[in-house]
Amino acid sequence: MKKIYILDAFHEAGVNLAKEHAQVVCWPDPAIASWPDDADGVMVRMTPITGQDLARAKKVKVICKQGVGVDTIDLEAARLHAIPVCRTPGVNSEAVAELAFSLALSVTRRICRFDRMLRAGQEIVRPQHLGLEMAGKTVGLIGMGNISTRVARKWIGAFDAKIICHDPYAPENAWQDIPHQRVDSLDAVLTQADVVSLHLPLTTESRHMIGRKQLESMKPDAVIVNTSRGGIIDEQALYEVMRAGHLFGAGLDVFEQEPPPADHPLLSLPNVVATPHAAGGTRETQQKSALQVAQQVIDVLAGHPPANQVN
Repeated sequence: MKKIYILDAFHEAGVNLAKEHAQVVCWPDPAIASWPDDADGVMVRMTPITGQDLARAKKVKVICKQGVGVDTIDLEAARLHAIPVCRTPGVNSEAVAELAFSLALSVTRRICRFDRMLRAGQEIVRPQHLGLEMAGKTVGLIGMGNISTRVARKWIGAFDAKIICHDPYAPENAWQDIPHQRVDSLDAVLTQADVVSLHLPLTTESRHMIGRKQLESMKPDAVIVNTSRGGIIDEQALYEVMRAGHLFGAGLDVFEQEPPPADHPLLSLPNVVATPHAAGGTRETQQKSALQVAQQVIDVLAGHPPANQVN
């Protein structure tokens, strides 16, 4: 019988489906560490898969990553060893879009700050903690993929927001049914938007694309939201710019190191709302995504071509 190794916590629906078709070694069993030597198929969420791992993976026929980001997998090494790497595009788009939207509102209305102060029994002088209204404001979106599309529709539907966006890789006819202004440069978005929401993969090109210069070019009371990948924003620059009083706040679901250490400078700022890379963490998304990951691995092990292959 084929062996499927599940390297991270998955929704039980996906685990059970895998067990119907293969012998399964599943997190948190420490035996998962031997996957390079023993697995036929691999299901993974966040565990890094290195070139060294793949060099040992003589039996592995497929690796399937839950979600769309594959920056934790050495794709070139997988290609060299003829191991297809697959993902599950589109499954978590609604969940991520909802969190991106929620993070922005949590910052602009100071929801988390008020919650902390109430629980601590602190005196709250409300005029000292005024929020921002978003009706009719300008929302800047970097990236025009599945998630960003949903984010745009939410801002328009809920707040009649003006959408300005930038994506050099999206088709020219993208978003024909969404009112928006498409611009040719990142700077054009940053200087005009009241909220900037990032929706793009982490690549060599996008690493630290939001640095000190870009942050300082934003409106003084702007908000930045990142539900994409840590590393797109230069975190030290963001901390220093915000500590100096520039920007109304930030909503961050992702960090360069995950989880971030408790003493991470950004976590010391009261106008930062942080979540632990949980944008896809809804019951609906986790069930659907786990089932898709398991089915894609099962199909390859049964001799079918890999679906949603990225290498």
